[in-house]
Amino acid sequence: MGCDFASVVMRNPPQSVINGILSTFHGVPRRCSTFLPSKNCILYSLGFRSSFCTAALRTAGRPNGELGYRRNPEKVRPRHESKEPHSCYLEVSVRGMKRSRSPRGSSESLNGKNKLKWYSGMLRDCAAEMRLGEGKVIHGRIIRSGTEPDMHLWVSLINFYAKCGELGFSRHVFEQMLVKDVVSWTTLISGFVAQGYGVESVELFCEMRREDVRPNEFTLATVLKGCSLSSDLEFGKQMHAEVVKIGVLSDVYIGSSLIDLYSKCGEMEYADNVFCMMPEKNVVLWNTLLNGYAQAGHGEAVLRLFCKMEEPEMSFSNYTLSIVLKGFASSGAFRAGQAVHSIVIKVGGEHDDFVRCSLVNMYSKCGVAYDALKVFKTMKNPDIVAWSSVISVLDQQGLTEEAAKLFRVMRHSGMRPNQFTLSSLVSSATDLGNLRYGQSIHACAHKFGFESDDLVSNALVAMYMKLRSTNDGYLIFNKMANRDVISWNALLSGFHDDETSDQGTRVFKQMLTDGFRPNMYTFISILRCCSSLLNIEYGKQVHSYIIKDNLVHNGYVGTALIDMYAKCGCVEDVEAIFSRLKEKDVFTWTVIISGYSQSNQGEKAVHCFNQMRREGVIPNEFTLASCLRGCSGIAILENGRQLHSLAIKAGQSNDIYVSSALVDMYAKCGYIDDAEILFNGMKSRDTVLWNTIICGYSQHGEGDKALQAFRQMINDGVLPDEVTFVGILSACSHMGLVEEGRNHFYSMSESYGITPSIEHYACLVDILGRAGNFDEVESLIEHMELTPNALIWENVLGACRVHGNVELGERAAEELFQINPEADSNYILLSNLYASRGRWNDVSKVRASMSSKGIKKEPGCSWVEVDAQVHVFLSQDASHPRILDILRKLEELGQRVTEAGYTPNTKYVLHNVTEKEKIDNLVNHSERLALGFALINKDNSKKIRIFKNLRICGDCHEFIKFVSSTVNQEIVVRDANRFHHFRHGLCSCKDYW
Repeated sequence: MGCDFASVVMRNPPQSVINGILSTFHGVPRRCSTFLPSKNCILYSLGFRSSFCTAALRTAGRPNGELGYRRNPEKVRPRHESKEPHSCYLEVSVRGMKRSRSPRGSSESLNGKNKLKWYSGMLRDCAAEMRLGEGKVIHGRIIRSGTEPDMHLWVSLINFYAKCGELGFSRHVFEQMLVKDVVSWTTLISGFVAQGYGVESVELFCEMRREDVRPNEFTLATVLKGCSLSSDLEFGKQMHAEVVKIGVLSDVYIGSSLIDLYSKCGEMEYADNVFCMMPEKNVVLWNTLLNGYAQAGHGEAVLRLFCKMEEPEMSFSNYTLSIVLKGFASSGAFRAGQAVHSIVIKVGGEHDDFVRCSLVNMYSKCGVAYDALKVFKTMKNPDIVAWSSVISVLDQQGLTEEAAKLFRVMRHSGMRPNQFTLSSLVSSATDLGNLRYGQSIHACAHKFGFESDDLVSNALVAMYMKLRSTNDGYLIFNKMANRDVISWNALLSGFHDDETSDQGTRVFKQMLTDGFRPNMYTFISILRCCSSLLNIEYGKQVHSYIIKDNLVHNGYVGTALIDMYAKCGCVEDVEAIFSRLKEKDVFTWTVIISGYSQSNQGEKAVHCFNQMRREGVIPNEFTLASCLRGCSGIAILENGRQLHSLAIKAGQSNDIYVSSALVDMYAKCGYIDDAEILFNGMKSRDTVLWNTIICGYSQHGEGDKALQAFRQMINDGVLPDEVTFVGILSACSHMGLVEEGRNHFYSMSESYGITPSIEHYACLVDILGRAGNFDEVESLIEHMELTPNALIWENVLGACRVHGNVELGERAAEELFQINPEADSNYILLSNLYASRGRWNDVSKVRASMSSKGIKKEPGCSWVEVDAQVHVFLSQDASHPRILDILRKLEELGQRVTEAGYTPNTKYVLHNVTEKEKIDNLVNHSERLALGFALINKDNSKKIRIFKNLRICGDCHEFIKFVSSTVNQEIVVRDANRFHHFRHGLCSCKDYW
């Protein structure tokens, strides 16, 4: 799209332009498919063969320097042998024909010589104004009057038919000539070139040389133009040799034609050499070379050449400035384009629509939508190319609503859209997520006859697939007659995020079966499908295909591979692919940081983030959000705060993704108050942000605030989703709100149309199990529509451990052993259930079973951050350098809390040992060691925050409650389930044990 060279040529440019680079001397070339009706196509009228061998001119060893033309020896003739065009002998009416400008008013009163001139002049006028009917009448009058045409009249007839697109008649007239000189040959060749038949024009030239007619400079320039049209570089080089031999290289038309040929064939070095050899460089030559560099996208070369133009009337002409702007558009040289725009204003060129269209194109291609729109609004009569350029850039820059509004203005102005306009609008509808608007554009495409256009069809397929209207997408795809790889990519795009269907992989297989070769975008699409399905095996097969196609080092494909392997948990593969990538942009870094965060490797995520910054890559809002998620996973507050300050400096702290990640980070690091302050300061709150604060309140045992936030969310008109209800049901579970939890569970489907998932059933099981309602738990499991999974039975077993329900607990354990026989937590829960009931023999059996299966219990581990350094403690571990100080502090605390009424509860020691050994065991639990260390290094102005990988021990929970009252210090412990806020001898978890 845009006002490129091919589009603006047909807008009635100045005659000086037409006489320059755009033609030789017989007019502007026109493409056959546009200007020649199919039934008159020269391939049918003349019987030309569709393919020819490229001729090789050989100058060495030929007498008198004659060229060796190895072309088809047959003359280029019509297959249907007819001596004269039938239409020339029809009796036609002269009524309405323009009269002669001759003083006598008609041809009858003229003598022979003047009559020939009169006929030639009339044919020239008819050719210039494309009046085919009148010209045929004149030709008929010449034949009926028995006038013998002279050479000039023959040439005028050939030129007339050629200009009017009737190449068959033009060739037939040429065949009637007894003597064919270089002018007549050149006229015929020029007619073919003007209609876009480059190959045929070269064939005619070869025939001319076989008949020993010597070309002149106009012939050579015309044939060189034919070589450009057919991209026949080899024959063009032979013509270059002919030009040098004849000695006409200095001719401006030949020079410009050579430069044009080499430019269009991608040989800019040759084009530059021809330009340098020209003795006199006029505006035609400058513009031709500039245009060549512009078409090749060499913006720097365009700028360099433009600066060398010394004469202001050359460099500051509107046409030259338009070419320069086109070059900057192709290379994206925005700053240089702005500089040329200032020159345009200084020389008054901004009033020329041709220049303004080039400015619109330049700003559009550089992605500067508002500047493109500003220039566009100054145009009095913008054409469809200008409209399409602006609509396209608005769509590409995400200004989809503005693109839709501009289209309405365009339709009110009476302008008819083309396929480029419509494809951009379909893309806008896709970005807006507005299916009805997309359907209206589809109807518009149908109305204007563009529904079957490949560009529009591909855009429609992509729109329907991405907006989940897959049936419509398939319908259009199946109707397409000319499917290409873009069509398949559009179809594949509908399955990027489909986690339930393998339709994407089937489409990819069918594409390969039908013989289409996937490109970079195909591989990105199918890898995204594999990521959504977590189908690592299929992803590896695609990876091998990528290696075969030598695309493994492509940055975009590499990023998609990293994302696929990261989501499937293959961290080693992620690191291997990442290390091999030569170019890593911000998206590549973001994907690997996100992968580390999702796999709970926050340290690696932070390290990767720091490495990215050291390499000079600036993080975006998604990078910051991903790294903050990594900090949340391992509760590294200090790094999270640094990221927060970085987000403020970069102006990204109010971004909805970053703000949600910040609220989550502070909540998971134990700073729910800071999370709440951030949340209240946000002006815009979406469902994700509300979910983050609701789940944060729930984890911190502040169920009342969670429920209040939910009510406020509904009042603000934000609809809840599945995650919202997980947070609400968790809050009800932590607070023991059985009836309210039950009501919220059933309101999901009744009030909000949300089908409960297995996570919601697990929450309800947890609510009922904590309350000891085991009959209702069993009834719920029996009648639930979904198959119970490990999460359901884990909650059942946990509730049975608390309430001592051995029978149901054993059943839950058996289910868990079948679902996941290697999970150590299931054996530990059952062992703890037996131990709480004093069934030590059963405890021994469970532990023996674990040992025989090679299953080891994860050791209890707690850590605390002091002076920006993390200290880790294991249960019964004496390796810390200050262990003696820690044990002394714990002994001191033990005496004080005992005086306050604390008594060790040895039932939480799940070993069959003496009472004294049980008490010693409790003292050396990891959370107590961390607490002792924190207290000997405490800052009374700060809370103590301890993190544990497992559930906190019940006796340690009681101990820390007494400590919080004794030392008057708030202590926060985050275990595997929730946060415990100990204040003044109470805990936020409502003492559920």
